[in-house]
Amino acid sequence: MANRKVLTELLGIKYPILLSPMAGVSTPELAAIVSNEGGLGSLGLGASPVEKSREAIFKTQLLTDKPFQVNFFCHEPEPLNKTAANGWTSFMEPIFGKFGATPKKELKKIYKSFLEEPKMLELVLDTKPKAVSFHFGVPSKEIIQELKRANIVTMATVTQISEANVARQAGIDILVAQGVEAGGHRGMFNPSVDPGILTKDLVMLLVSKIGDPYGIPIVAAGGIMRGRDIKEMYRLGADGCQLGTAFIQCKESGASEAYREALFKPKIITQITDSISGRPARAIFNSWHSEVDIPSRPQRPCYPNAYDLGKQLHSVSSSVENSNTNNPSSFGIHWAGSNVIKSRRLDASKLFQTLVQEIDE
Repeated sequence: MANRKVLTELLGIKYPILLSPMAGVSTPELAAIVSNEGGLGSLGLGASPVEKSREAIFKTQLLTDKPFQVNFFCHEPEPLNKTAANGWTSFMEPIFGKFGATPKKELKKIYKSFLEEPKMLELVLDTKPKAVSFHFGVPSKEIIQELKRANIVTMATVTQISEANVARQAGIDILVAQGVEAGGHRGMFNPSVDPGILTKDLVMLLVSKIGDPYGIPIVAAGGIMRGRDIKEMYRLGADGCQLGTAFIQCKESGASEAYREALFKPKIITQITDSISGRPARAIFNSWHSEVDIPSRPQRPCYPNAYDLGKQLHSVSSSVENSNTNNPSSFGIHWAGSNVIKSRRLDASKLFQTLVQEIDE
């Protein structure tokens, strides 16, 4: 409980409930509502260029005077293996053909890592959000200290104890313990080393090895959908909880109508794949998992170049679905956590209030 108070005081929030910074889904409106309700709203800016990020931060600051976080991808840049890219494109051509389309021959790096875009650091120092969080890694100790000198709280997603130690040694203030149940991209620093730890087990591990000895708050993330889930994480020692999938269905999110409706299909399940983007990520089960993730699949290109082709296929597949044509298969990119079946049709304000009530019951 002591660290829970440390977390709320550090972030300047009433409730230790954080909105997951979902790139492509988070919006200033959604972030502001969560912040205004007493939690920590968020903006997922990892896929946004500097000026679009600036616009999103300014708009959020107009909608709330409460704290919120901004999130960036912090992966080590990887050169494109052109042989792998060509082989992958050739492998995917018959699938594109089902929709009367062909993939582009050249796979582009559709966005940069925070590590290779110094203007993002300048933007954060200029706009001064309450907190900045990192996914896929952490920046240098010097950059973290620069952020802290500007009174910006630093956070990092970790999936295992080795990553937590790297983040702690770099000076990160808060650790987000992302269990394997979490929707969207797994936060491993090295995508080849996935421990696959359940959220509850990761929380207990990090609390005992990092939280208690060093006084660093631990925020649980992954499969948390209701107040009962939050209370369970508190019981295990978490100082706060971060929820993403539960908020995707909100009218204030940036999710498409097809995405929202996919969350409520009967007997819905999710599965992790690295075929869509080039890094492991949990999504609603569809043809990506059954037609692409096959034993004979060739080497896929690196992240985020593979995501270029993934987004292309999502687009042509969605166009066929929206035209009411007999769709041979679905390749929608619908990130979601393993407990997505617990989704509720509530707007953001009502959902947050419901979570608080459920915790108090």
